[in-house]
Amino acid sequence: MTSTLVRRHRPHPSTPSTADPHARARDWAEIQERMLVPLYEAVYERLDVGTGTRLLGLGCGSGLALLMAAGRGASVCGTDTDEARLALARERLGDPVGPADPVRLGLGGPESAPVSNYTVVTAFEPLPAPATGGPGGPAAAASTLTAAAALAERGGAVVLAGWGPPERCATSSVLRVGARLADPMCAPGRWRPSGRDDLETLAERAGLRPDGSGRVACPFGYADLDSAVRGLLSTGLFDAAERATDPTQVRKEIAEALHPYQRADGTVWMPNVLRYLIARA
Repeated sequence: MTSTLVRRHRPHPSTPSTADPHARARDWAEIQERMLVPLYEAVYERLDVGTGTRLLGLGCGSGLALLMAAGRGASVCGTDTDEARLALARERLGDPVGPADPVRLGLGGPESAPVSNYTVVTAFEPLPAPATGGPGGPAAAASTLTAAAALAERGGAVVLAGWGPPERCATSSVLRVGARLADPMCAPGRWRPSGRDDLETLAERAGLRPDGSGRVACPFGYADLDSAVRGLLSTGLFDAAERATDPTQVRKEIAEALHPYQRADGTVWMPNVLRYLIARA
């Protein structure tokens, strides 16, 4: 499976990415979200997602993964805590797209899911490693997964995703920049890329039973350096760095970290491997 370079877009005004949530959500939808398509495809193929599948997407973003599942015949619902992303998902999925019920989207976490008894629940955004602290760490992730598992039918699949080995994820070097800027004194010791058993650990903390896993090549390809910076900022992974420092400085240091991956034609290409775990409720 391959990922194509994104088409060149007109640059947004050079405001901090956190200042305009609608612009950042648009960057996610137009630049970054498609980088995860190989992951979506691999999971859907592995689980034979199609007619008869009732799928809930946690953190569904602007709805691309839901659209792909619906295209395979699944009935889909989604939740996301980002209102701007969810608005874009509603634009994409406002009409009935499944074989039975219309798509339904909820603002928030699993508690905002409109129905229950799903056959598949997905959490595609890479989850934090167990060594990571803070309110967005593994305790919060495990709590979310526990709530999600309660919405799945008995034996239903709950899919977790995370980064692969750091030596196979070029983006790791850029993420370290964000960690350092967010907390210069603590970040070097606190930072730890995903470990081999991190997803299994999270699943077990959530009371789920691991039932198979896989790795997927998900290269991040961008038309130019500006697109790469905007795409990465749209993930939210640099929000803490922007709050702790000057957002202009964050953009500058991300751009510097990306230079080794910029090719002669100006495009940016970062090979990555993501890992997924299928667990059972």
